[in-house]
Formats: sequence, structure tokens, C-alpha cells
Amino acid sequence: MNKYLLTGLLALAPLSLGTSLATSINLRLLESTDLHTNALGYDYYQDKATGEYGFEYTAGAIAIARGEVKNSLTFDNGDLIQGNPLGDYVAKINPLKAGEMHPMHKAMAVVGYDAANIGNHEFNYGLPFLEQVLSAAPMPYVNANVYTANGRKNEFIPYIILNKKVVDSDGKEQTVKVGVIGFVPPQIMQWDKSNLEGKVTAKDIIATANKFVPKMRLEADVIVAIAHSGLGSNNADFQVGAENATSALTKVPGVDVVLFGHSHAEFPGAAFKDYPGADVAKGQVNGKAAVMPGFWGNNLGVVDLVLEKVGSRWKVVDSKSSLRPIWDKVAKKNLVAADPRIAAVVAEAHKGTLEYVRGKVSELVAPINSYFALVQDDPSVQLVSNAQIAYVKNALQGTPNGNLPILSAAAPFKAGGRAGPNNYTDIPAGTLAIKNVADLYVFPNTVKAVVITGANVKEWLERSAGQFRRIDPSGAKDQVLVDDSFPTYNFDVMDGVTYEIDVTQPSKYDGSGKVVNAGAERIKNLKFGSAPIDPAAKFVVATNNYRASGGGSFPGLDGKNIVLDAPDENRQALIQYFTAQGKVNPSADGNWKLTPIPGQSVIFVSSPNAEKYLPAGVVKVKVRDDGFAEYRISW
Repeated sequence: MNKYLLTGLLALAPLSLGTSLATSINLRLLESTDLHTNALGYDYYQDKATGEYGFEYTAGAIAIARGEVKNSLTFDNGDLIQGNPLGDYVAKINPLKAGEMHPMHKAMAVVGYDAANIGNHEFNYGLPFLEQVLSAAPMPYVNANVYTANGRKNEFIPYIILNKKVVDSDGKEQTVKVGVIGFVPPQIMQWDKSNLEGKVTAKDIIATANKFVPKMRLEADVIVAIAHSGLGSNNADFQVGAENATSALTKVPGVDVVLFGHSHAEFPGAAFKDYPGADVAKGQVNGKAAVMPGFWGNNLGVVDLVLEKVGSRWKVVDSKSSLRPIWDKVAKKNLVAADPRIAAVVAEAHKGTLEYVRGKVSELVAPINSYFALVQDDPSVQLVSNAQIAYVKNALQGTPNGNLPILSAAAPFKAGGRAGPNNYTDIPAGTLAIKNVADLYVFPNTVKAVVITGANVKEWLERSAGQFRRIDPSGAKDQVLVDDSFPTYNFDVMDGVTYEIDVTQPSKYDGSGKVVNAGAERIKNLKFGSAPIDPAAKFVVATNNYRASGGGSFPGLDGKNIVLDAPDENRQALIQYFTAQGKVNPSADGNWKLTPIPGQSVIFVSSPNAEKYLPAGVVKVKVRDDGFAEYRISW
């Protein structure tokens, strides 16, 4: 028997048990999320096929899941049109023509979707492009918490009511009214400030839900909230305007199901077994059905509902949520076959993307990798900083800030994490192509520069140093160094100054950017030139629009101190830098390091491929079942 068919039958069986003999309806909801233009299982950065992700495989899982039941609806939860070079190709290199359907929508049209939500990355290419894409979409889109600039009118359709024809337990046709509402983090106003300021505004997710759900309940039997938002806090410390609000959303009266995403995690899953209010066995949060199926199409989210008639309306009386992975991480093989129709409908865009990413930029005289970017100064980050400094220096010539010292903040974007042991930059010596530039800088951010003080530089780095767990110098050997819950894109390395990170000290900031240890100091020996940095001195820092506008909640960054608001992408700055160099010799200048802990050792993870580039003082310990390898640093 097919593995998924058996899983599906087992998932549905408990829902039939314990229900009354009254007529009931089994309704299955399917969710994809955070596909990030991965129509195919193809790694454009390594220029090779992969079965670990890709909508062509998710589509195969959808076909199986639908075939197991009589009644189903399929939804997407956004972050669809940006994320890899294919997204850039159709947005910037060979832009979509008026009325032309986006390749991701062509793929979804083949499969058939009932509705979709808008994610935060949908705004990365600007509102005109988003509006163009949505105008040709094959399914309706909903978003309730983005308004016009004056906040009086919804920018998008806030919700829809689907009249779903279904077959009940007696074999008779019924109509279930399914309300679908969408949400996006209000932080889009920071993250895409240059695209959105003065054009739209974003409101709190929960307040918006409380506004619209009662209206929907007047019509709908079932209300499905599609939230491009992580789980967030389930406690009294939940804050208005929170980025991750799913848990609070499950508490909104009238909401039956939450399909969520954004944080690229997997729910239900073992990682959430101790989360307050979570039932990972049934896939519920605070008693409501909830599912979050990872990212890039690596899982399909499945919610099975049982409905019974209460008065004149159908009501959810039971539910079970589960995930359908497309890849077996242990056996390293696909669990489902790819849907060949997907490759066929995106073939033209895929071909154009390949031609684009294979275009030559310059010559690379030595390999670049990011295997050790979290534990030592790294060439992949250094090159980004070199390019940013060159760009900003040229752009600020002759301006009032042109004589200030220029620093650069850059983070390792590909450093393992939830994306797995293959999520590292590894570029061989030889031809440096566009695909390699996109591998070094995976987001379509634009160049920005801010003016801050030496004191701000210190706080910026203290916030970045939250990447590490606290190490007890007198404790056990081989303590774990890196905090996996800290996004690597928030681990900014500051070039132009020198410093150490003392991980025996607690982090001053928590993962959300709040001060939790006011007197803590992890940043030591911070110098500009040969002298300690002057807290009052002014510096220009080259960065990107996300960070300069307050993304990541870094102290002193709120968009008000931007002195260079460039239209060019950071990737374009890299291309200009590499082209000017002709031949690129990647090497880090060693401007930062971990403060040595005599007699102690720590463990961090990286790819098994990192072994061929081992730096001094680092040894490989073992390869884990999840595909990562453990490495030891000793002092």
C-alpha cells in the first residue's frame, strides 16, 4: 500500500471514531507555504537538480492527498514570487509582460488552488509588480491587515467565502461555506519601507482578525485563517503588532483552522512538543487545527476536519493536522514522484534563468565557502562587505558624509540551519558567474547606508553576538556554541573595525532584540584603527534596506538615520565590485574572532563537506543522522 495512502487513512480513522451517527462531512485542507519560487527541485546556486525541495514534488503529494478523500480544498500561504534566481529573472531580468501569468502561478494553475495569502516577500519587488502578478493569478488572493496609506480601506480583498460542494457520510451532496482570511506581518512596513512607505500601511494581525472574523461568521460554516506568521508567544507577554501571532490567532473566537508559515518551521513536530497549548499528536494549538509545512515545498500541510450539522449550519467537531514530507532525510530519496506537468509549464522561465545565472562576471582565483562563517571571519561575508564599502564610498563622494569613515555590516545568509546541511556557499575557483553572486547574497535587498556613533557600533555587534549560546568556562567540555534559534541573517559582521566576541558572557539581547542582560558585554577590544573606538565618533555603515529600516530589531536602526538610499541591489554592488577587480582573490582580513577560553572546547555543526577546509584548531567529530557534521574548537 502507498505510504501516504496508509498515513491518510490512519489520520482520518480517529476522526470517524467517537462521532455520532448523525450525518457528517470529512473535509481535507491542504497547504503549501514559503515556496520562494522553487517551482522545480533545482538548486540554481549549485546549478544542479535536487529532490529535497521543489513544488513539482509538492504537487505530487497534493495529488496523493486529494486521492485519499472525497472533499478537499488547497491553499497557498505566500512568499511565492521571491526567493531564488527564477524569481529575480521574471521580475527584473526578463520582466513579465502585461497580463502574463507568473511561472509559479502557471504551476499552481495546473494543480488547482482554491485561494492564496500574501507573504512578506511578495512586496520585495514593489507594489506595481505585485499588483501585476496578482491580476493574472489563477486563484483569489486574500489579505486583511494591509490598508491604503490612510488606513481607511483594505489594499487587498480581506476575505472570501467559498461555497464548497461536498459529499457527506450518507453520500449526498452538501454545500459548506468556508471563509478564508489572510494576514501578513505588519513589519513589512520596516522590511520594505522603500517600496511601501506612503503607499500602504499594515495593522496588527489579532486586532484585524477580531474585526473581520465576526462578520465572516455570519455567513461561514468554517473559518480558515491563512497567516504568513510564525507561532509566536502563547502567554500574556504577547504584544500588539507582533510579527509571529499564530498562537494568539487560534484564540480569536470563530477561527476554526490556522494555516501558518513564515518562520520555515514544521508544525506539528517534535520541536513544539513542549510549546504551551500545542498538541503535536493532533496537530492543534489551543484546541484549534493548525499546520505549518516548512519551506520550499519540502512538506505538504494536511488538515482533516469532521463537520456536523448544528441547527442550520455545519460545525467543526474534530480535527487532525499532519505533514507530508517529500524527502526522506535518512534514506536520501524522494517519498513522492514529481508531477511532470510542473516542469513543462515553467520550462521557458527555467531555461532563461539558467542562461542568466551562468553569465560570467569575473575570475575567482581561490574557492569561496561559508562552512565556518559562524565561528571565524569568513571570505564569503568579507567579499560582500568589500563590495558594499566600495559602492557606498563612491556614492557618498562630495556629500556631507563623504569624509566619514565607512564600515560595513554583512551576515552569512547560507550557514546551514533549518535549510539543512547543503545550505552553504561552496564556489570553486575559476569562472565567477551570476549564480555565484546570488549564492553569496540570496536576497534582493538594496544598498543602504546609515550614520551611527561608535557607541551604536558596539550595540549593533552586541545584538549580533546573540548568535552564540553562553559557554561556562569551568563547565563540561564540548558545550554547544551556536544558538540554532538565532537566524544567521541577523549575525552581522562589522568590517572596518576589529573586535572579539566573549561567549563566556551572557548575551545582552534576546532573540527578538530586547535587552535582557543590561550589563552584559560580549564585544571586547573593539577598535577603529589601532585605538579603542570612540563612542561619540560618527561612522557610515554600509548595509541593506532590511537592516537600515529596523529589520531584526537592531538598536539604533529605525530608518531615520539613512544617508544613502540607493536603488541598486546589494547583488549589483557585488557584480560591479567583481567586474572592476577582474580577478577576485577571496580572503578574510580576520578583523573579528571568538575570545579564547583556555582549556575549554565547544561544538558547532556544519556540512560534512567542510572537512576539506578545516582551519587551525578545528577538528571533525562525527556526522549526525540529520546530515550535519559536528566540529570541535579547542583552546
